Amino acid sequence: MKYVTFILSLFVLISGAGAQTVDSVPPVKPDTVKVGIYITSIHDIDFKQKEYNVNFWLWLKYKNKAFDFLQNLEIPNAKSFTRSYSTVDSSNGGIYMVMKLQCAMKDSWKIGNFPFDRQKLRIFFENSQFDSKAMVFVADTVGNHFDPRFTLSGWTIDSCRLSVGTKAYETAFGDESIGKPHMEYSSFRIVLGIKRDAGGLFWKMFLGMYIAFLIAYTCFYIHADGVDSRFGLSVGALFAVIGNKYIIDSALPESTSFTLVDTLHGLTLFFIFAVITATAWSMKLVKSNKIKEANRFDMIMAQVLLVLYVALNIYFIMAAQNG
Repeated sequence: MKYVTFILSLFVLISGAGAQTVDSVPPVKPDTVKVGIYITSIHDIDFKQKEYNVNFWLWLKYKNKAFDFLQNLEIPNAKSFTRSYSTVDSSNGGIYMVMKLQCAMKDSWKIGNFPFDRQKLRIFFENSQFDSKAMVFVADTVGNHFDPRFTLSGWTIDSCRLSVGTKAYETAFGDESIGKPHMEYSSFRIVLGIKRDAGGLFWKMFLGMYIAFLIAYTCFYIHADGVDSRFGLSVGALFAVIGNKYIIDSALPESTSFTLVDTLHGLTLFFIFAVITATAWSMKLVKSNKIKEANRFDMIMAQVLLVLYVALNIYFIMAAQNG
């Protein structure tokens, strides 16, 4: 009996020691990949197709040869990309890889304040074979990240931010050994902030609309009994504004939100309708032989509508510029 008790006690001690050893094993840390970028060119920004082209140098430093970024580099938000140049240096026990990439990127544009819009160009990098448990990115933040000598036609670059994080995929990619369909991959992210130089573009787009309003506005200075002329000018200006809006909309992506373009055109259409309404009232006064009252009404409406129209345009344009 003593021997049995001794053997059981010894078994308990060995089992406890084994469990403690297993619990004390530290978790395996993922390998790090130091990555940096230098953008040399951004061009062919296409608002209608929601895309742009970018050229840049990308470099990576790591130790695990299995990562093989020449084959496993993935740019999730790129429509396509080509590698025009690459070099690999493994002389110091690690991998130092440099490559030149040309990418056609897809992005979503915020056109609510167009043409006074600010956009963010995003580029994401991942390794298609190794998740965040095996590999994580570390950003190389030394130096500039884009060439300050290249100019983005019609735009001003006002920020460039590098960051790292994880991208979650709610799937196991067919791996039945994974219980929960959830995987995370380390992601290296570049967000480039650009602001449109909109002064000339604004007048190029909206000058026709403002001239159409002024044509309708001149109806107040035509004698009240010139009914045909006043109505003809107003209706012609109405169709001119509608045509101007369709031309601008054809150059922009579809949007379900109410944009500055919609606001200014809608405002102009409303005020032209107000001109037509005022003309109809003047005509009624003329038919009642109230010529003086009709002329006085025209002058009052001319000043009121002009002041309101200019003030509302300034308000909405300033709000878009500060938005």
